[in-house]
Amino acid sequence: MPKPSVESAILIKVPQIEHVVGRHRRTLDPSEKWGVPAHVTLLYPFLPPSNIDTDVLSQLATVLTLHRAFEVQFLRAEWFGEQVLWLSPEPDLPFRHLTAALFAVFPETPPYGGSIIDPTPHLTVADGASVGLMREVESLVTAGLPIHASFDSVSVMVGSPEPDSWTTIAEISLRTD
Repeated sequence: MPKPSVESAILIKVPQIEHVVGRHRRTLDPSEKWGVPAHVTLLYPFLPPSNIDTDVLSQLATVLTLHRAFEVQFLRAEWFGEQVLWLSPEPDLPFRHLTAALFAVFPETPPYGGSIIDPTPHLTVADGASVGLMREVESLVTAGLPIHASFDSVSVMVGSPEPDSWTTIAEISLRTD
């Protein structure tokens, strides 16, 4: 059986929310099993990991330092159809601006492979579980909201759809002045 391919992603980790979503993500979000923490995706898939060198990391730092650290609140749960339960960051514009800026510099890496033209910033809680179970989780998670979160860095991660395979290869700071 061929080994799953290794990919990369640029994301913002949200450790402040783990106490609300962590136990649900462990059983209902496949990416958690792969080692991806609670996060909001900026650009996925990114470059093949073998192409991420010091020049690419320098380009990322140049782009990201043009953007200020920011704060959001997670106030409510939302759905993509009946497939994905997610939390909405408000405001979501800082995430949208970062995604647009990264894509402008790396046009060969459209968000979600180009399948979504204007991706909605979100933090996935559950993906592909039964609707009834996800509705129960929605009730439990929303009882723990709102969650306030501050962000001053962006993570570059690599991994595959295998248990605990995703690791952070770079943390890049946003502007804090």
